[in-house]
Amino acid sequence: MRCLHSEKAHDLGITCCDFSSHPVSDGEQSPQFFRLASCGQDCQVKIWFVSFSHVLGFELKYKSTLSGHCAPVLTCAFSHDGQMLVSGSVDKSVIIYDTNFQNILHTLTQHTRYVTTCAFAPNILLLATGSMDKTVNIWQFDLETLCQAGSTEDHLKQFTEDWSEEDVSLWLCAQGLKDLVGIFKMNNIDGKELLNLTKESLADDLKIESLGLRSKALRKIEELRTEVKSLSSEIPDEFICPITRELMKDPVIASDGYSYEKDAMENWISKKKRTSPMTNLVLPSVILTPNRTLKMAINRWLETHQK
Repeated sequence: MRCLHSEKAHDLGITCCDFSSHPVSDGEQSPQFFRLASCGQDCQVKIWFVSFSHVLGFELKYKSTLSGHCAPVLTCAFSHDGQMLVSGSVDKSVIIYDTNFQNILHTLTQHTRYVTTCAFAPNILLLATGSMDKTVNIWQFDLETLCQAGSTEDHLKQFTEDWSEEDVSLWLCAQGLKDLVGIFKMNNIDGKELLNLTKESLADDLKIESLGLRSKALRKIEELRTEVKSLSSEIPDEFICPITRELMKDPVIASDGYSYEKDAMENWISKKKRTSPMTNLVLPSVILTPNRTLKMAINRWLETHQK
């Protein structure tokens, strides 16, 4: 092994550091990088960006400092998707941060002595914290916390985008737009087309002559877009396949410990990719195990939100 870089990161010494296993990118043309968290005796947690390739070499960039502790920070760890970071301190507290917005999601104060270690579970919504008070505490996250932590709107428009023409017809009737059903069916408007309709397309392409009807239709479509955007920010990231970036329907656990959509992972392996999509390490086995617990959680979430 060789040392690629040495950085003076904390004035009073470093107690822990952790890499996020989930790569991030600034754009399609930008190289991927990983988040690195460090904590130390200066009571601070710092976030760094690390990139490494044979072409560009190694680069470490300081990103931000997370505050909240009033005593030395002894431990830090990323969640499996990199959306959250947890830290434990001599001040006896555990703080959970949103890594995208740098804000505090939770502060836990149940330990009575120094918090020395913490760890996220890889595939379930659990956090473990350990302390010099001789206890290990196991925490479960509620949906509200997960909704706050790094949700994006792009990967979850699929509920409306997956609507058939018949679904669109039912939606029109529910909005008091029954007179438009025939026009929409004639033009094969499905969910994806519905979300892309504009004032111009309603008048020029669909030939809706009534100004009042066009205005009402446009208003209802705008409301639907707003609902889709709101819904998209609520889906927990662990319900999203790392390969397709879509909500999983048949999740399986691979030998790297991560969950994927079954068809996507089988396709990944069939192309002779014996490496993990998440870690890029060689998979010890190509056996895929159904993740029934995750599937049940997704189905429960769907039942709640699609009402």
